Amino acid sequence: MSDSTATNCGSGGGADTFFGLRIVSVFVILVGSLFGSLFPVIAARHSKIFKIPKGAFEFAKWFGSGVIIATAFIHLLAPATTQLNNPCLAEGWQEYPYAIALCLLGIIGIFLLELVAFRWGTAKLAKIGLAYDVHGHEPGSYTAHGPGSYIVHGPEANIASNNSPDGNDEKILEEARPLSSLPVFVGLTLAVDPDFKILFVVLVFHQTFEGLGVGARLAYLQPLLPPNYRNVGIWGGILYGITTPIGIAAGLGVRSTYNPGSTTASIVSGVMDSLSAGILIYTGLVELLAHEFLFSTEMQNSTNIRLARCIITMMLGCGLMALLGKWA
Repeated sequence: MSDSTATNCGSGGGADTFFGLRIVSVFVILVGSLFGSLFPVIAARHSKIFKIPKGAFEFAKWFGSGVIIATAFIHLLAPATTQLNNPCLAEGWQEYPYAIALCLLGIIGIFLLELVAFRWGTAKLAKIGLAYDVHGHEPGSYTAHGPGSYIVHGPEANIASNNSPDGNDEKILEEARPLSSLPVFVGLTLAVDPDFKILFVVLVFHQTFEGLGVGARLAYLQPLLPPNYRNVGIWGGILYGITTPIGIAAGLGVRSTYNPGSTTASIVSGVMDSLSAGILIYTGLVELLAHEFLFSTEMQNSTNIRLARCIITMMLGCGLMALLGKWA
């Protein structure tokens, strides 16, 4: 394989057709992404204005859980495997399943990070007279042991004191960061892909539905945050919403030279997607499914009908995002 082929496998630059429509796509996808990710957060914060039924938020929450899980496997891990098996890459990349290994690294890495944060946070809470209720298995479940402390027993509880634990803001951004690495690269591809029209339509739906999933999770976690961190949900939604348009704009700027099939693009995209897939797999399966279905006292006390409704909603979000993987 020659050096020129190794560094730029393919035709060189991207497609230059539909340039005006590609510019419009920056703003269309920006609106769709921001609407999906920010509307649930804003509606939850201003419930007196929007008056959205609680059932709608619950539907969006479980739908979003399914979206996140399908995104991890179908929209991150599968493309990463293809990218890191690109025949343009050196032979060493073909001799080991690097995408799966990096995904595993992401899972172990986020587990260790959360373990250290949990132990550090528990010790910090103990010093100020609070103890984490490990048997409640609800996010933000805390029990007070001294005067002036607060009690938070479930996801719907309100924080009644400024003596609140740190770390929940990182949990919110943890769900937005891995998804942001996927929009960036999808945006670059959309800007130069010859099959622009099909990818554009699919990506509008993709970004909006995925944004609703992220936004629903942000809205659900937002009441658990200390007052000083309440805007983290907004920033998480903005982070998600702007990344794909930024990727499209960057792709348009380098459309004559950027080649998604080049070795550099394949390696960078494949590595980032693999690590992001691992983080989302852990988040989706452990934090969302295990904690909120298997170990949740709220769900254990729910009726079979409500449990079935939540599972079906989660499967609907998962199935829809998996189906979109056929085109994007």
